Amino acid sequence: MENILQLIIFGLRIGGVYALLAIGYTMVYGIVNMINMVHGDFLMIGAFAGYFILTLGAVYMGNPIFVLMALLVACILAGLTSVAVERIAYRPLRNKPKICSLITATGVSMFIENLFRALPFIGPTPRGFPVIIESQTIRLGSVETDSNSLIMIAVAVICCIVLNYFVEHTKTGWQMRAVSMDSEAASLMGINVDRIISVTFFIGAFLAGIGGIVYTSFFPMIDVYMGSWIGTKAFIAAVAGGIGDIKGAMVGGFLLGLIEIFATSIDSRFAYMVVFMMLIVVLVFKPAGLLGKTTIEKV
Repeated sequence: MENILQLIIFGLRIGGVYALLAIGYTMVYGIVNMINMVHGDFLMIGAFAGYFILTLGAVYMGNPIFVLMALLVACILAGLTSVAVERIAYRPLRNKPKICSLITATGVSMFIENLFRALPFIGPTPRGFPVIIESQTIRLGSVETDSNSLIMIAVAVICCIVLNYFVEHTKTGWQMRAVSMDSEAASLMGINVDRIISVTFFIGAFLAGIGGIVYTSFFPMIDVYMGSWIGTKAFIAAVAGGIGDIKGAMVGGFLLGLIEIFATSIDSRFAYMVVFMMLIVVLVFKPAGLLGKTTIEKV
């Protein structure tokens, strides 16, 4: 029983990262009906931005305000990069066939990864991420865990709750839902569709940046390709939860984390396979995803 509770904590910890990243996939798909394959790289950008800011200000690492501001700036940089990608690469293709945007997104992802790899101050060599908070051992009954795990789980859950409230109860959130339902009708009602799409990309990448910080807090190693394989799993979580549904992305992310950790505890070689097995099972028995709704497209 103790081992099971320990595995649940580990699963929720990595699942929080998948959930934060999956939300970005599902938000962009819900608004502009495209799969943003570059989204995982925003996690990498957030992690590297945090790394350089914290490294340059190493003498202030003992100041929690500096650390918090540094991480906030790193996430904002990831968000602004996403807005720039949408403006330069996606917006001119908005009225083109969706396959054009998908191919462009794949190309942008390859460009970002290889650009970072070629930059002399980044390069292909993995780097150790600075320790943000000294971890403390905590006992929850008979289960022993560390304080960082609980903090990271709490950060992921709080971000998910705040985003859900934002979408459900704020003016901008209502506008995002309106654009998701019918962008042309929303435009006729006076909603600035371009602004809402930019806001959507910013929020998604901002959360991806938070995901990168959370991930490097318990796996303190970053490299230019980390966003690619983490992003693949997060995309699976978004599809399994119900692509286009924010709550589905949250559920899918945490569920994927739990399944992956339990599979790893049995045999680490099965972990990646089980992730794709989860996707296949969900698509076979519930093609719309766990919380998604089947829609009929008229032609």
